[in-house]
Amino acid sequence: MNVADSERAATRLRSAGYELTDSSEGADVLIFNTCSVREKAERKVFQRINHVRRERAGKQPLIGIMGCVAQLEGRAVFDSSPPVRFVIGTGATDRIPELLERVEDGEERVSDLGIRQETEVWDVSPVERHSKHIAFVPVIEGCNKFCTYCIVPYSRGRERSRTAAEIVTEVRHLSDLGYKEVQLIGQNVNSYRPKAVDGLEKFSGATPFSKLLRAVASTGIPRIKFTTSFPRDFHPDIVGAIEENENLCNWIHLPVQTGSNRVLRAMRRGHQIEDYWKHVETIKNARRRISLTSDIIVGFPCETAEDFADTLGLVERCRFDGLYIFKYSERKGTPAARLTDSVSASEKASRFITLERLQTSVQEGIYNSYVGSEVTVLVEGASARASVDMTGHTACNKVVNFRGTSGLVGRLVRVRVTEAKPHSLYGEFLGAM
Repeated sequence: MNVADSERAATRLRSAGYELTDSSEGADVLIFNTCSVREKAERKVFQRINHVRRERAGKQPLIGIMGCVAQLEGRAVFDSSPPVRFVIGTGATDRIPELLERVEDGEERVSDLGIRQETEVWDVSPVERHSKHIAFVPVIEGCNKFCTYCIVPYSRGRERSRTAAEIVTEVRHLSDLGYKEVQLIGQNVNSYRPKAVDGLEKFSGATPFSKLLRAVASTGIPRIKFTTSFPRDFHPDIVGAIEENENLCNWIHLPVQTGSNRVLRAMRRGHQIEDYWKHVETIKNARRRISLTSDIIVGFPCETAEDFADTLGLVERCRFDGLYIFKYSERKGTPAARLTDSVSASEKASRFITLERLQTSVQEGIYNSYVGSEVTVLVEGASARASVDMTGHTACNKVVNFRGTSGLVGRLVRVRVTEAKPHSLYGEFLGAM
C-alpha cells in the first residue's frame, strides 16, 4: 500500500510540473512516506530527516511527511520535527501539489488530514510504477476490524472499496501496456464491499471479492495475485475462483497471528482457530497446489507458555510455505497498549527463535518438494547475490534464481528446480514462454 501511495503521489507531482530526482542532495522538495505499523519504522523517519539535513550543504529543501505517521500525529509533527513544513494524511495523497503550492506561497506550516474525495481518481502513470512488469492495484483501503494491537484503523480510516468497473478498466489498461502481473492490494483485500455492483453482475461468486477475482481474471492478464486476506472474511469460493482461472495465482496470504483461542479473543480477531483450520483445509484440498503464508505475533500481553505451545502446534499442522514472525511491541493509541505487557523481552526473543526454527524445518521440507519439478517464473531482474543469475517469482510467490541474461526481464520463463535454499529455489533455464 505504501508503494502504491508513493506511485500515486509521484504521478500527481509530475503532472503539476515537478521532476523526480535520484538524490536527496539536489532536491528542492523531500517527501517522506511513512509507516506506523511498527514503532521502529515510526522513529526512523525523524532520524532520517535529521540525517538528510546534516548532510545537506547550502539551501535546505522543503520537507514534508505523508502516510500513516502523518495521519496519526497530525500537526504535532511540526513540534516533533521543526524542519517539516507540510503534513499529508493518508487520504490527501492526491492533493500534495496544492499543499506544496501553499508552502511555496509563504504558509509556514500546512497540513491536510482529510479523507480521499470520491471525485479523486486512483490512476497511476506507468512512468511512476515501481516495475514495468508488475503493478499494484489497490481495490480497498482502510480497515474496520480494530484488532487490539493494530494502529491501521486509526491511520487508514474505515474501509472504502473502489468500483469493480474502475478496477477492471485499470487492469485492462495495464495488460495493454504489457504488464504481466497485477497484485490486488488492500489492508484486508477480501473485505472488498463496493457501494454498487457495477461491473460484477455477470460474474458468479459467493462474495463481492470472489466476483471481483473472476472479473479481473476475465481480462486475460497473465497473472493476478492478491494480499492481504482477513480470516473472518475468507470464503471458500475464493479457492473456487482460483481453481477455475489459471491466471489467478495459487498463493494466499492469510494472517492467523496466534494459535491460541484465548489470545485471539484478547486480540479481538473475531475468529477462532477452528475457523482458521477449516480455511486451511479448503486451501490444502484444492485441485491446484496453493501456497499458504501467514503472520504470527509472539509475546502478546497475556500470552502464556501454553498459548505459545498452541501456536507451535498450529504451525506444525498448517505447514505454511512462508511465515512472517513479529515480536509484540506496544503501539500507542491501541487498546492493547492499556494491557500489562506480561511477557519479558527475553521471553519474546526466545519464543521468536523457537517458532523461527520450527518454521525453517517445515519450510525446508516444502521447498525440497519442488526439486526436480518445472515452474514458471516471471523474471524481474538480476539476482543481488550473483551477477550471472536472474531472479523472479513463481505464481505461488516463491523466489527462483537461475542462470540467465538481462534480455529475459519481464518475460515468463520455464525453469527446472535443481536446488532448494532456505527462502528460495534455484534452477536451470528451460526456455521462454
